Amino acid sequence: MTIEQIRKEHELIDLFCTLAEIPSPSLHEENVANWIINYCNENNIPAKLDDYGNVRIDIAPTDNSKDYLLLSSHMDVIGDDSPVKTYLDDNGNIHAEGRTLGADDKAGVANALLFAKEIANSQMSHGGLECIFTRDEESGMSGVKHLNFNDIKSKYILVCDSDTLGQLEVAGASYTLVKIEIHSHKGGHSGIDIGDKTRANAAKLLGDLISQLPQGVFWEENGSVVTSCNLGGIQAGDIKVTNIINPDAAVSYSIRSASRSKEEELKSIMQKTVEDFAQKHSDLAKVTIEFEEHLPPFEKVNDEYIPILFEAAAKKAGVEPDITTFHAGAETHIYANQTNSKGEKFIPYLVGLATVCNMHTKDEYVDYKSMLKGHDALREFFEAYNK
Repeated sequence: MTIEQIRKEHELIDLFCTLAEIPSPSLHEENVANWIINYCNENNIPAKLDDYGNVRIDIAPTDNSKDYLLLSSHMDVIGDDSPVKTYLDDNGNIHAEGRTLGADDKAGVANALLFAKEIANSQMSHGGLECIFTRDEESGMSGVKHLNFNDIKSKYILVCDSDTLGQLEVAGASYTLVKIEIHSHKGGHSGIDIGDKTRANAAKLLGDLISQLPQGVFWEENGSVVTSCNLGGIQAGDIKVTNIINPDAAVSYSIRSASRSKEEELKSIMQKTVEDFAQKHSDLAKVTIEFEEHLPPFEKVNDEYIPILFEAAAKKAGVEPDITTFHAGAETHIYANQTNSKGEKFIPYLVGLATVCNMHTKDEYVDYKSMLKGHDALREFFEAYNK
């Protein structure tokens, strides 16, 4: 079959390809946002752009005794604004010719948008459906950070951005940048000054310090990494210049953790190690450490309501559920640390409604049958949620 035949047969696939063929690199999502607004206007879906250019959908409940649900996806993709032409390979996978496809996260947008159309035009008894399509997830998450959370009625959120059909990820890791700097009180010439014991090479001191600091997995549970520390870059002198006693050296680390308490424990260990090292070498150099949180942790909650519903709904739709955690960041992390219009803390989950492979590369593709299965699972979940 050709992509044209598949698009004629399946409204979801046609919607996905249409969205994918509208280039929308980060902070340049205006065309796709406007297309979504027009689609909503044509299909009786109440939608608007917020002050930052995110798309907001709010379908009123038909039964006020039931609860709202929020579906969230991002409109921006990795790639430029060059034309996107989709095609189908022999295995039923959708690609873009010579560039990124943008299935991350147009697959999520398409699934949520078609579902919004179905609910807005149905007589189903439900507690209301919200959809948010954000800008700039890939480069800074500024879209979700600029949401007016006090306007959101839902407590539970499905962030439709996982890359594997059937995944429901219940926790995700933070990202904290750690910067350590060493400044020797005296540098010098490696020939003339090498015997001066009041001088120290900052690069050597840094090497000694690094050997005392944690590296790799710090904490894991049930075979999954919860907290880790990874050495990033090291800076000291010039690799081609060897006759200088380096006065300055620096190293960066990334801390990732799905547990705030374990992250604080790791930070305390690093802080104390650096402080002890600084005191020991205070006559030779100044040593400092700084922590910068760039993404808060998405911590697992004790509420099992959504995972239980999702597992049953997925199985009913013929999808194998995978309730898991992930050691990376997503918009779940921002939602998890905010509250809704009722002052309730959001409970988000990262959900996979399609299988996307080689994302962010020119070889990216999505299995179109997985998208259809994902939509079935979403429908089953919403029906169970509103029973």
